[in-house]
Amino acid sequence: MTNPTFGEISQEYRGDWVRLRTMTYVRVLALAGQAVALIAAHYHFGLRFNVSLVWLVMGAAALSVFLSLLLFPQTKRLSDTEAMLTFLFDIAQLVCLLYLTGGITNPFSLLILAPVAVSAMSLKPRSTLLLAVIAVALVTLITLTYQPLRFQDGTVHIVPPIFAFGFWAAIIIGIVFQAFYAHRVAAEANSMADALLAVQMALSREQKLTDLGGVVAATAHELGTPLATIKLISSELATALRDQPEHAEDAQILVEQADRCRDILRSMGRAGKDDTHLRRAPLEAVLHEAAEPHLGRGKQVHFVLKPAGNGTPQPLILRQPEIIHGLRNLIQNAVDFAKSEVWVQGEWSDQRLTIRIHDDGPGFPAQILGNIGEPFIRHRRDPERPRRRPAYDGMGLGLFIAKTLLERSGAQLLFDNNDGTQSDLPGGPHLTGARITLVWPLPRIAADPQAALAPNLPVSG
Repeated sequence: MTNPTFGEISQEYRGDWVRLRTMTYVRVLALAGQAVALIAAHYHFGLRFNVSLVWLVMGAAALSVFLSLLLFPQTKRLSDTEAMLTFLFDIAQLVCLLYLTGGITNPFSLLILAPVAVSAMSLKPRSTLLLAVIAVALVTLITLTYQPLRFQDGTVHIVPPIFAFGFWAAIIIGIVFQAFYAHRVAAEANSMADALLAVQMALSREQKLTDLGGVVAATAHELGTPLATIKLISSELATALRDQPEHAEDAQILVEQADRCRDILRSMGRAGKDDTHLRRAPLEAVLHEAAEPHLGRGKQVHFVLKPAGNGTPQPLILRQPEIIHGLRNLIQNAVDFAKSEVWVQGEWSDQRLTIRIHDDGPGFPAQILGNIGEPFIRHRRDPERPRRRPAYDGMGLGLFIAKTLLERSGAQLLFDNNDGTQSDLPGGPHLTGARITLVWPLPRIAADPQAALAPNLPVSG
């Protein structure tokens, strides 16, 4: 089954995500903080610096904020380049303030980490790398040259060179670490958001197909009675008109077309899946339905069903879209990689239902076995895969969708490889291929066979 695609929403194309209003609020807050710090340093602590130049730099920053409010609507979203230039301006403005107020010895010099960290979470890696390089260069510059702070009596505030070097090294390390860490966390969060969106899309599609099947089944059911009446009357007309060949042929055609309509409605009724009677089904029927799209792909799919030793009859389970779609994805994965055979094994007891899916393919590679079920895995199980499925990206999204949907239904999943002869399968085949084990608490998905069925909804015109 084809996995959902996201179009604009992808890991590589996350532009226009930073709102101008958000940037404006943050910049106003930063300017207010800088102003409070400068006033406190000058009037409360008695530190002396070039006040006119400092307030000129502050005025330039305030002017840029005012112009952004005046020229652009607050609903505007900044492109990657626009956001990068805004961050670059903020870094340059902060460095100018630091140059005028003690350089690297100013304790507020660590604030230069903020624009780089924020850009790592919202911009492309290339933009973040450029900002980080510029920030490192400017921090190095104000380490080597700056206007020192002076106390009220004119004494210069001097920091030992070893401490100045330590401040510089700490900020440089902080820039690199913060940028890397923020980018990794944001990338993983974005990947998970995309994957969860795919799950919702897949489940929505399956639900729509189920609803459509319900409409088809109900339509076939409702049309059955009038069609039977048409069939009866046309048959009587054909019999009555035997002595009139010119009309008997038309009556016979009417009988044949009624039979054809009956056959079409019967097939539609079989295709419809949302009749209330079919909202629950035996385990074997659910497994066959999940595997049905992949039974004609040149691989043998075997179904092995048995109770876990105590003779419990085959359970009647809820026919949920999550279970059907999740099992279908797992069976598809097994058929894709199998050499010739796939086994779908079901085992149950009073309290537990276990399904295992085996294939005779190469198995899961050891290096990704612990990460299966996570989205955007870049490794493939089989180097021949690109030739067999050229459109497949190998991102693990199908398995993630299946795992998420099945866990939503109460299942626990285990991905591993077979390790030899499988005595519980017919013929005891020797397998080293993949094995996926699903375990449900049976009461979680079992349907009560004695419970009354809800009425089918009438078809409204």
